Amino acid sequence: MSDVKPVAQMHEIRPGQSIELLKELHILTRDGKLNQDSRRKLKQVYHLYQFIEPLLQQVLQQRGEIRLVDHGAGKSYLGFILYDLFFKSLAGASHIYGIETRDELVQKSEALAARLDFPGMSFLNLSVAEATLSDRLPAEVDIVTALHACNTATDDAIRFALKKNARFMVLVPCCQAEVASVLKRNKGKALAKSALTEIWRHPLHTREFGSQVTNVLRCLQLEAHGYQVNVTELVGWEHSMKNELIIATYQDLPRKRPSERLQEVLATLGLEEMAERFFTA
Repeated sequence: MSDVKPVAQMHEIRPGQSIELLKELHILTRDGKLNQDSRRKLKQVYHLYQFIEPLLQQVLQQRGEIRLVDHGAGKSYLGFILYDLFFKSLAGASHIYGIETRDELVQKSEALAARLDFPGMSFLNLSVAEATLSDRLPAEVDIVTALHACNTATDDAIRFALKKNARFMVLVPCCQAEVASVLKRNKGKALAKSALTEIWRHPLHTREFGSQVTNVLRCLQLEAHGYQVNVTELVGWEHSMKNELIIATYQDLPRKRPSERLQEVLATLGLEEMAERFFTA
């Protein structure tokens, strides 16, 4: 039985995947096997990949190459998986750029990419805002990803994507405290305006409602720039409460109504001071 089990486990790994990479990402154990925890991680990887792969295919069919920028890359977990599953079989100039502020993680990612012979990966020690102005990135990109980019970093990623005319955005927002802090600061004035302010009167509700509103405003902002927006849930990410997935596709849709709705929501909730953050076209 012990001889058969590892073979059965390996069937869960796709043909051609780098075993060394999966070990490095702790998806496989050191001896190259799957245990219960690593199987769960692999399931998460494939679940996220199933949303991104169709976008990669669309860009490839239309342009022949793909320019993807991953913001708040951390250890570049997502970038390496995408490269291993999709990019490494491509010819031409397709490229993944990992943007990360911690230089030690950038250096580790560079070393791993060299060891795995993944030449189409670059890692830049920049903030998201700095990346928007950097000449080390293309003037236009195809796909922007930002997984668990904390607080306003998700909004910086959106700003970057808009500046770079990205066709697609894949966002998993995280740690959204700024809107909640404005709701809290203006709570006294707001309570007299409407019974709806009871939704965020208690501190716990302020935090939760603020997080929800932040993503609603982001979706309206993207729609006001002509994007079609889909919101779904990353299943199997029970270890994280932040499992909302926002996928935006540029379709040059009408902008007037979502722009008006965005301004109305800001005014209704007393968030007018945040209009610049959620700017529209």
